[in-house]
Amino acid sequence: MPNAPIYFWRTSAGVLAFLSMVVFLAQASVAVAAEAPVSSQQATLSSTDRLVWIGPTWVEQDVRTGAMEAELQSRLGGETFVLRNLGWSGDTVWAESRGIFDPPAAGYSRMLELAKELKPTTIWLSYGANESWAGPAGLEKFVSQYKKLAHDLTSSTGARIVFVTPFAFVHSRGQYRDPSSQNGNMALYVEAIRKLAAEQQAPVIDLFAEVKGEPPLESMNGIHLEPEGERRLARRLVDQIQFVNAEGQALKGLKLTQAEQEELRRAIVAKNTLFFHRWRPQNVTYLTGFRKHEQGNNAVEIAQFDPLVDEAEKAIAAWLKSHQSKTTSPATN
Repeated sequence: MPNAPIYFWRTSAGVLAFLSMVVFLAQASVAVAAEAPVSSQQATLSSTDRLVWIGPTWVEQDVRTGAMEAELQSRLGGETFVLRNLGWSGDTVWAESRGIFDPPAAGYSRMLELAKELKPTTIWLSYGANESWAGPAGLEKFVSQYKKLAHDLTSSTGARIVFVTPFAFVHSRGQYRDPSSQNGNMALYVEAIRKLAAEQQAPVIDLFAEVKGEPPLESMNGIHLEPEGERRLARRLVDQIQFVNAEGQALKGLKLTQAEQEELRRAIVAKNTLFFHRWRPQNVTYLTGFRKHEQGNNAVEIAQFDPLVDEAEKAIAAWLKSHQSKTTSPATN
């Protein structure tokens, strides 16, 4: 049915009640069709891709906001791809936030295992912001560990790696400490990421470089972005990607209305929330952790999120396909 709402949740009234608590309204951007030159070092995203995105807080935030993924999905001309967001707040290349009650090495191993389980064709790595606070003294260790992380992921999954740089901290006034003075150190880390990508012949999506004529991204505290800042960062990201179909032909984005983009974003947030609770259940200590002797028998329920995520993605794909008439002809390579 053309232009039908994304009603995947009607399969379970309980899921609808759950999602109503976690999805919030925000103004969304309008997807604009744009051509992008093809380069061997340019990041590409295909309708056949399974993308795993790994990084710190700003990556995880897209689980709740959907700004990045909505912009990405709207650029495939009505086709769709699979995205699994493995962002973790405060994370570093050492997986220091992922250990939970275990050492970081355990969280690192779990991350590699999950990435392999998800069978990605491409992996985006988005580190450098948190590590840059160590300054020049920490740069060598960062590069060494980032190289190891990329190698470990490609070895276990066979996926191609894309490096996504952090964006610059924004000048902040008022009650928050101004982090923008840290951008000098971050520039060192971003340059090291660019060199590492060149060494590995991997694309770089550069979010640190200033866009001429653009004001600073809107931020609540200089580090975390406000909704408008997220939307602008999403457009900065997608403008550096070549979107192609299964045959490798370039695609242009859908020209969605603000209301349509918002509907897409909300459905993506709902899907991501389901997957978040699949891989990061709140009571993980009882399910698989050191108290699993108490309630570990309930761990079987974790996998019950999988069909819900699949149903959500099918509905999103059908909705995008129903809007294909709003796209222009594919660009010619």
